[in-house]
Amino acid sequence: MADKSIRVVAAVIQREGKYLITQRRASASLPLFWEFPGGKVESGETDRDALKREVLERIGASVEIGSPAAFRRHEYEGYSVELVLYEAELACTDEELEALKVKDYRWVEAHEMGEYPFPPADAKTIDTLD
Repeated sequence: MADKSIRVVAAVIQREGKYLITQRRASASLPLFWEFPGGKVESGETDRDALKREVLERIGASVEIGSPAAFRRHEYEGYSVELVLYEAELACTDEELEALKVKDYRWVEAHEMGEYPFPPADAKTIDTLD
């Protein structure tokens, strides 16, 4: 059992049959892996507040947060991650997105997800997609 538990939230944003994924920077933990946009829930934050903050910081976009879509717990060496995915919608156009605290972002179809390396916790959530 891991010593420390980290709560992470991520946005499942779908548009025209494609999902928005982001690539971690080379300096991040689990560098250059792809994931749904999101991040850690800070002390005193709600999941929704954390997700809105993280998406804004990472790709410069405001989001409307919907219902929880999936929950996964994954044990890494020395810590565990509680990952909650939320359905979300962008409040902007694609042209307004910007890779701020991520290396890159892409719109991909569910069947294309296997072409992108995801961290183990995130990879377990892909089976929930259409």
